[in-house]
Amino acid sequence: MIKYMDWNGKVMINKELRASFLLLLTAAIWGFAFVAQRVGMQYIGAFTFNGIRFALGSLSLVPIIRYFEKKNKDKEKEVNRGNPKLIFKYGFIAGGVLFIAATLQQVGMIYTTAGKAGFITSLYIVLVPILSILIRQRSTSNIWVGAIVAAIGLYFLSINEDLTIEFGDLLQLIGAFFWATHIIVIGFFVSKVDAIKLSSMQFATCSILSFVVAFIFEDIQIANIGYALIPLLYGGLMSVGIAYTLQVVAQRHAKASHAAIALSMEAVFAAIGGMVLLGERMAFRGYFGSALMLAGMLISQADNFKKRNRKTVEADQHNLLTK
Repeated sequence: MIKYMDWNGKVMINKELRASFLLLLTAAIWGFAFVAQRVGMQYIGAFTFNGIRFALGSLSLVPIIRYFEKKNKDKEKEVNRGNPKLIFKYGFIAGGVLFIAATLQQVGMIYTTAGKAGFITSLYIVLVPILSILIRQRSTSNIWVGAIVAAIGLYFLSINEDLTIEFGDLLQLIGAFFWATHIIVIGFFVSKVDAIKLSSMQFATCSILSFVVAFIFEDIQIANIGYALIPLLYGGLMSVGIAYTLQVVAQRHAKASHAAIALSMEAVFAAIGGMVLLGERMAFRGYFGSALMLAGMLISQADNFKKRNRKTVEADQHNLLTK
């Protein structure tokens, strides 16, 4: 019985740490996507860009969905999680929230830099634990301390000494509320339906809504889409198809507030991408802010590391006694 409890505990902690790694990888992909989004909008409109990239993301998951359907077709649990009505319902809701958040981000980037957009968007690290209280999800003291430290880092990264906020920054700030809502919504829905099918449905919803607006307000030119092909492929296949799917899969083993801290590192990767690929530069305060954000993420994960160390010690003691 003791061996079973130790093994079960280690498995749970390993799942949590693996989820944190996947979320950090997601943040890296999203961070560099800010660069692709800015480059892509040199040729096509914001809604056209989002419509195409989310369509690519949705379609890229079809082969994966088919593969797992064949692999798990005899498992009752998978059938229940694959309920078409629930997937359509939850996917439509999540896709609607995603459409608003992605629109505010994409339009806002017309008026601000890739790095700054990433920084302001990451304010959801503070908003998620606050909004989570409304659904009675408790957050530990380490989560709150980590969020505060990361928020201070975001201040040094995104707010100038004169405390001014431009129009693009304001759109990113409003969008942060919807990104926080999206994280919470995904964390709730992914426990009820298949994660990959949910991803595909929400991407399709966001794509359709974006195309509707694009056909009304934007001039869509095939030639211009060709010029933006590489940013679109990165934004669709990497940022949407892969990264968003990593998010929903990882959130099955991570609290929404934990996910927010890890995903907030996209701001640091956005700054790196903007600096290396677009020639954007940061002052010392920017690098200081990046360090604070990293510290905030590590602080938020302190409970997991403590649990792992305690379980490891208990397991080692048990192994010595049974030799």
